[in-house]
Amino acid sequence: MNSPKTPSRAKLTVLLGLFLLLLSYSVFGQQPVRTAAPELSQRAGAAHQLTVEDQQFLEDLERRSFQYFWEQADPHTGLVPDRARMDGKALDEDHRDVASIAATGFGLTALCIAPERRWITDAEARERTRNTLRFFANTAFENHGWFYHWLDTKTGERRWKSEVSSIDTALLLGGVLTVRQCFHDDPEIVALATRIYTRVDFRWMLNGHPLLLSHGWKPETGFLKPRWDTYSEDTILYILAIASPTHAIAERSWYSLWRDRYRYQGYAYFTTIGVPLFMHQYAHAWIDFRDRRETGGDHIDYFQNSINATFAHRAFCLNLAPEFPGYGPDVWGITASDSAKGYLAWGGPPRDPAIDGTVVPSAPGGSLMFIPDLTVSSLRAMRENFGERIYGRYGFVDAFNPNNGWIDSDVIGINVGITLLSAENARSGNVWRWFMNNVEIPRAMRRVGLVSFKTRHRKAA
Repeated sequence: MNSPKTPSRAKLTVLLGLFLLLLSYSVFGQQPVRTAAPELSQRAGAAHQLTVEDQQFLEDLERRSFQYFWEQADPHTGLVPDRARMDGKALDEDHRDVASIAATGFGLTALCIAPERRWITDAEARERTRNTLRFFANTAFENHGWFYHWLDTKTGERRWKSEVSSIDTALLLGGVLTVRQCFHDDPEIVALATRIYTRVDFRWMLNGHPLLLSHGWKPETGFLKPRWDTYSEDTILYILAIASPTHAIAERSWYSLWRDRYRYQGYAYFTTIGVPLFMHQYAHAWIDFRDRRETGGDHIDYFQNSINATFAHRAFCLNLAPEFPGYGPDVWGITASDSAKGYLAWGGPPRDPAIDGTVVPSAPGGSLMFIPDLTVSSLRAMRENFGERIYGRYGFVDAFNPNNGWIDSDVIGINVGITLLSAENARSGNVWRWFMNNVEIPRAMRRVGLVSFKTRHRKAA
């Protein structure tokens, strides 16, 4: 995609003047945005109690989001399409019937949430779960337990000459292990889920490296050259690999990931600089990092880290308001999404030159589990201000631009999914509870030194 033209020096001068003016008055006539110190903001967010109105809004958002996975998934394979039209019309031929195994991982998890919320019956959820697990256990092409990124929704055939993807298989496994515990009294579900997980040969995906996993493999060219070597959503991949009861990799792999120290407007956090916000969200959808800190490495509290990353991202968006007046305290969020120029993996801080004023609701949506007060406020304001233009059958459209009026026609499965799981964790913590009941996961976290604050305090006493 072509980047926007570089602004002229004169334009930059004008923008600087506007920025200084907006330190005193926002574009909406409100008081200037002030960000509290990170530790104060974290405490406020952690103590926040959702109001009745917040709960009603999240119930509606979650139910609409679940409807995407229920209606769009093939009932026989369980495969969830990568995207769908908000208005129900057919996608273009190239995207039609293309499933994402990552979206399917979110979809399996959604099958646990739905009967708990009484949107479908327990029997319906179990039937769809069994069909999905049977497909992956017995029918889908796999190489050493790993699956192709994109599949035909109906047939399961490889699409777009995609790679056997390590990270997308990991996100699928997030759902596989969630249903294993949610429906733990169903012997077939447990057996199928266990077979799918234990078959994954994590050591094979190292491709000769002692610690770092490859991005994937293609039958035409073999292993992909890039490795998962920096901090991102790959933390779920490494926890699953270290946890494997059959093909585990060394726990030292955890500390081989490069983590940049970054600070933005007083918010300090570890990251890979410039990544989309979803990279601070996806692993947290399943893994409960709360009240844990590394005993080695940089001694990171990953939950606090994602809280700070979200606050920094919101402040970053507000600081773009002089250039894009549509941004404001309740209208913010940029993560990988559709745009008027196509799909873009944009984010920040720092500034991605492709940013054009687009807002991506799944950015605050995916952080509902971190700072529910500010994120619920943001999402409710978006719905109230823009209504049915951006909020429909499956929740929010993938993206919209309040600065030029562009509104996406699609929803994307992984963005719908992170919003649904994050909302459920904010309300009940159920996804964390189901996933963490898999004994392999807390065991792996102990192996890498992700120790509970409470455990450490008890030992010290």
